[in-house]
Amino acid sequence: MERILEQAKKVVEAAEVFMVSTEQTPVKFENNRLKHILSKQSQTVALRIIKKGKIGYSATNDLDDVTMLVNSAVETAEFGTAAKFEFPAASNYPQVDVYDPAIESVSMEQMLKLGEEMIDIIRGHTPDIACEGGLTKSTTTIKILNSTGGCAEYRKSAFSMRLEGTVIQDTDMLFVGEDESSCHPLTDTKTITSSVIRQLEWAKEQAEAPDKALPVIFTPNGVASALVSPLVSAFNGKNVYEGSSPVGDKLGKAVFDTKFCLRDDASIPFCPGSRPFDDEGVATRCTTLIENGMPAAFYYDLQTAALANTQSTGNGERNGGRLPSPSASVFVIKPGNTSFNEMLADIKEGLVIEYVMGAEQGNVLGGDFAGNVLLGYKIENGKITGRVKNTMVSGNIYQVLKDIAAIGSDSKWIGGSFSTPSLYIPVLSISSKK
Repeated sequence: MERILEQAKKVVEAAEVFMVSTEQTPVKFENNRLKHILSKQSQTVALRIIKKGKIGYSATNDLDDVTMLVNSAVETAEFGTAAKFEFPAASNYPQVDVYDPAIESVSMEQMLKLGEEMIDIIRGHTPDIACEGGLTKSTTTIKILNSTGGCAEYRKSAFSMRLEGTVIQDTDMLFVGEDESSCHPLTDTKTITSSVIRQLEWAKEQAEAPDKALPVIFTPNGVASALVSPLVSAFNGKNVYEGSSPVGDKLGKAVFDTKFCLRDDASIPFCPGSRPFDDEGVATRCTTLIENGMPAAFYYDLQTAALANTQSTGNGERNGGRLPSPSASVFVIKPGNTSFNEMLADIKEGLVIEYVMGAEQGNVLGGDFAGNVLLGYKIENGKITGRVKNTMVSGNIYQVLKDIAAIGSDSKWIGGSFSTPSLYIPVLSISSKK
């Protein structure tokens, strides 16, 4: 990295070298059997430069050809966008624990055993289910070096478990699933198996959903699959700067229910989405995005923050080795104090939404969502009576989250980068085909 930076500094005004190295071991299952076990390593080096006020960029997996990397970045700068930022100087970063060395001692045999255990437990409950999924362990090292004196490095570990199941009976197909992630090794399958068995139990009977507006409880999985994407887009500083965010001019104004609070927090220990600094070397922080229903801030990378005449929030992220862009790190919806059973008992007729498919196909920036209920259940007189089929839900998050009947106390992590409780929405449009 030092050689790359020194060579780049000879021909440009400013430069930054970014390196990501990953070791990963996925164990995958398909149709109740082991599909494959792999161990793979990857390393990418990216060079971002500023030459004549414009951004140039190149990336490679070949660390020996420094000259080509530098020349490629210089060539792209001719057609690059104007750089409005400066690379960050040396800084003190917060202590964020995201590495557990115990990850490296987890063997393939242990991972294989855990995967087989998950499948055996689920098939013990439902013998005719077809399971797929797996476990993945990884370690990632991030290094950044720039011409302003910035120098930073951290190592992260991650372990994930995922199980999806399909039950086919004649023309009926039932989909269930669950996942869990941590920076620590996961050694217990109970979180996955108990959730999937609960889904199977609730789906044993079938029920009809009426074609009308009804109260709805989104489980944490339901919130993630239907409501999060518009929020991620709305609070992205790039969309705010370009004027396409519906909340870009709503700071301090009542937009959501007063009970609704959201933050982006990369400082949570041993959360896979956490980190001490972003992919530009800017210290991460906890950014309150929604406080008591009012937009309070947006998240930015260096370039977008400079354009918007503000400061980066430490949310610059690279997809692989690509140029950074603003990206949510760890979204956390503040839990309430209402239990799931209390929400359920309050509904005479309604739905529980576990998974929605295709919700992101609408006008995401405008807050619209519409999708098929991949897994959902009918509520009658405060009790779940069975699974609904051929049902769609639709709405706009700015209307749905404006009036929330209750926020659950049952916070749950989804994919290691999103934490949410269940949300009880008093009315939502339901379409059902008999």
